[in-house]
Amino acid sequence: MGRAIAFLTRTRNPGRVDWTDILAYAYLVLGVLLILAPVVWLFVSSFKSQRALIESDPRFLPYEQVTAVLPGSTRPVNLVEWTAPDGTTRILAQLRLSGANVVLADPAKPDETIQVPRRDTRPHETVRARFENYSEPTFGGGAAGTFRFGLYFGNSVFVTVVATLMTLAISSMAAFALAKYRFAGRDVFMLLIVATLLMPATVILVPLFIVVKNFGMLDSLWGVIIPGAATPTGVFLLRQYMLTIPDELIEAARMDSASEWKIYYKIVLPLALPAIAVLAILSIIWRWNDFLWPLVVLSRSETFTLQLGLSSFKGEMLDATHYLLAMTVLTLLPVTFVFAFLQKYITTGIANTGMK
Repeated sequence: MGRAIAFLTRTRNPGRVDWTDILAYAYLVLGVLLILAPVVWLFVSSFKSQRALIESDPRFLPYEQVTAVLPGSTRPVNLVEWTAPDGTTRILAQLRLSGANVVLADPAKPDETIQVPRRDTRPHETVRARFENYSEPTFGGGAAGTFRFGLYFGNSVFVTVVATLMTLAISSMAAFALAKYRFAGRDVFMLLIVATLLMPATVILVPLFIVVKNFGMLDSLWGVIIPGAATPTGVFLLRQYMLTIPDELIEAARMDSASEWKIYYKIVLPLALPAIAVLAILSIIWRWNDFLWPLVVLSRSETFTLQLGLSSFKGEMLDATHYLLAMTVLTLLPVTFVFAFLQKYITTGIANTGMK
């Protein structure tokens, strides 16, 4: 804790606060607020009721109107706070509206009603986190019973894991060849691969769809995985890192009669682990958050990934924004954990490969 406080209170000149320190900290605080504010709003709003979200309640905490079931009735009614002319405040049950007035009753004596101006009442509210927003779509029940979170989550995990493994295997082999083998046209191949980085993904969407359709992979998770298995970013990133591996190591292995395959997985892959970790993190983030390509390939709900399931959730449940926000929070958690555990490799790998 002491080291963290010392780190967060460092100044340009020890023991003296300069105006540049104030400017730097103000800039950093503003940046943190701009980045974290939407995430914090999403997390807090995921515990609010549907009514609070529809009414765009600007309060930070999840307030909810208190209800009560009156004797002889099974339907809950709202409780309101009424301020009497003598200044006292009572908590009463709101039975119905009557023009500009509202009919109220004591919850213990529902037969004794009074009519008061509506302006003298206000909702009786309390802070209540609605954990049902998470439990009902996840385990079924309530209005979210048709949302198959487990199925969509499993599909997303399958696509992310398999696609990441294929990306690492294909990109590392291609990078090894482009970095350590000398053959005619090597630089041209590398130039073509880098050039594809400049091409927007939407440009190849239609031809890629036709190829996937001809191979019979529509409405299949393999149609989502295979087309993006080889990425130019991954090949470029790993190739730049493998260029830093001394050629003398590979030549020494060849003199010891090591096969090219053994050189690849015994020498090159272990030495390129920082760059491979970076590519793994990037691939996980790309695959997990991918929405456009699964939307093009998949049309049956049984094959939907989590992102597609969330987009269809609004249509199925009309306006279940409270469920949608809660499921969005759950969707963010896997990528957040992966990034938190492996983030140290990102700066190391990017610094060594020259990626920006």
